[in-house]
Amino acid sequence: MEIVVLIGLLVFVIGGCVCVVWASRGGPRWVRAVAAVVLVLGEVVRAMSRSSRRSNSNSGNQSSSDD
Repeated sequence: MEIVVLIGLLVFVIGGCVCVVWASRGGPRWVRAVAAVVLVLGEVVRAMSRSSRRSNSNSGNQSSSDD
């Protein structure tokens, strides 16, 4: 079952990339809308990745004062 979900996710990602490229070449309105959604989702994922990396690096740099 997990394989089916991963394959479906891969199809959506590839389709989104195709829409972004097509929209950059002047595709129809629905392609530009899908491309805009894909780009916004990419920015959200990037921001979440940055914030989790930042919180992980801060928690790893804390030293205890009990030494």
